Amino acid sequence: MTSRSRTTRAGALLAAALLSLTACGEDADAEPAAGGGEGGSDFGAITLQLSWIKNAEFAGEFFADTAGHYEDAGFTSVTMDPGPGAIETLVATEDADFGLSNAVSTAQVIAEEDAPLKIVGTKFQKNPFTILSLADGGDIATPEDLVGKKIGVQAGGNETLFDALLEVNGIDPSDVEKVPVEYDPAPLIDGEVDGFLAYITNESITVQAQGMEVTNLPFADNGLPFVAESVITTERMIEEEPEKVKAFLEAEIRGWQDALADPDESARLAVEEYGKDLKLDMAKELEQAEVQTGLIVTPDVEANGLFTITDELIEQNLATLAAAGIEIEAEDLFDLSLLTELLEEKPELTELPS
Repeated sequence: MTSRSRTTRAGALLAAALLSLTACGEDADAEPAAGGGEGGSDFGAITLQLSWIKNAEFAGEFFADTAGHYEDAGFTSVTMDPGPGAIETLVATEDADFGLSNAVSTAQVIAEEDAPLKIVGTKFQKNPFTILSLADGGDIATPEDLVGKKIGVQAGGNETLFDALLEVNGIDPSDVEKVPVEYDPAPLIDGEVDGFLAYITNESITVQAQGMEVTNLPFADNGLPFVAESVITTERMIEEEPEKVKAFLEAEIRGWQDALADPDESARLAVEEYGKDLKLDMAKELEQAEVQTGLIVTPDVEANGLFTITDELIEQNLATLAAAGIEIEAEDLFDLSLLTELLEEKPELTELPS
């Protein structure tokens, strides 16, 4: 399976839908009934908008569902809608209660369309974007290696990211040939391009599985750190239903504690259960489950817990956004207050599997 730009939006649709939501928002204000989860809350059924197909990238969500963490937190059911799609629009209009996006996509729709969204926690401390190349081909190991190369870049948000990569590394865009591609890495394999904008957890693994040695130039390590697979929800949800947000974050954390402890089961859940109709490859899904651990677990997470975002990382995100031409304040993008409350109330959630 291939990667994607997760910056898809429908501006006119969002604006119209938000007007409709404002007119009828009173219906969403009811207090949750008592008597559901372990804490006595019943938050009913919710929808989670995933950022991609149901593969091992969402192993924690699969565990949260299978192991009953969502139910224990007070949800009668959690519908996981696969992506890609207009994640921010779906959440802003409350067609989905929560979504998994990234700082660039979310910040852009907030800045450009005044979407009432916030990031309330993140799975990936390091984003998985990379310039993928063949070791015996382009072998792009440093930003300077981009000079004189043909790089396959998908239209839309990925172009914004690639341009930002050149900007922060002082590379003149005229020194790099940007070639329009889709998400299949065939142009790289066929030698049509020297490098390919990809996911380190996806195409990189797929190409290696074909017996080719690859070189990666991760954006996160080369001037563009930003969080990804971040939980987004509405300002209304944060203000009016904070316990629901905290319950969802608790279930997510418990699910990811399970997933990190058992990559084999993470892969099995993706291949045999949640993504069984996708004909996923078990070896690839297992490697993805193992590789993404490095994006999730960092020294900061070891110190503070899953889904947390340090002030320093927030500042790095803002610098990345500025490089991408997105001007936004931290308080307009992030609201970690409910996650902080949750971890203070239940410090066991900060523990990581040994």
